[in-house]
Amino acid sequence: MPYSLRYGCRGRSVHRALLTLLIFATSPAVASPTQPVVWAFGDSLVAGYGLPPNQGFPTQLQAALCQAGVAATVRNGGVAGDTVAQGQARLAWGLRGLGTPPDLVIVELGANDMLRGLPVAQARAKLDAVLTELQRRHIRVLIAGMRAAPNMGADYARGFDAMYPALASAHRLPLYPFYLDGVAANRALIQADGLHPNARGVAIIVARMLPAVRAALRAAAR
Repeated sequence: MPYSLRYGCRGRSVHRALLTLLIFATSPAVASPTQPVVWAFGDSLVAGYGLPPNQGFPTQLQAALCQAGVAATVRNGGVAGDTVAQGQARLAWGLRGLGTPPDLVIVELGANDMLRGLPVAQARAKLDAVLTELQRRHIRVLIAGMRAAPNMGADYARGFDAMYPALASAHRLPLYPFYLDGVAANRALIQADGLHPNARGVAIIVARMLPAVRAALRAAAR
């Protein structure tokens, strides 16, 4: 099913859709009144670090949703380098900037806390605050988890890896356990910096996360 960032899914050819994608990929997505809005809120992994706008997570997710028959608008709320605390600090004005309350927020934060070795307790408290605020606003949330790098040590990894399922359980929220599932440690799917997925890697992330996103959108529509 064809797709464009501005006008969504239409009943024309896939080739026409791909051309439309290239035309509008650098423009802000505009949701129609009937389209659900998904906000990808996180760090460089959702911001599309090192990639053209039409190859990043928000654009590829919107295209995948369209191909699955879901005419959603996906907005990019990623900021490279953000820790959970920095994400929390910009949450309120980020939501205001959308212009309309999102139907679903994908929360992907914590990787930079881990890479900097920041205390797990600090990251957990800030992520808890982010989830609490979104639920206070009655916004549906999908948590995208992260896992600690092996060089962080076993104790740190245990605490960090357990943070996401614990918060998902406490808030009764759906959890996609590992954002980089199927991509991490695969050099063919990672950019030269060894950290960020390339376009092929993003495509795998989107394909694996798509069922969870669709389920969360169905729940939001109830």
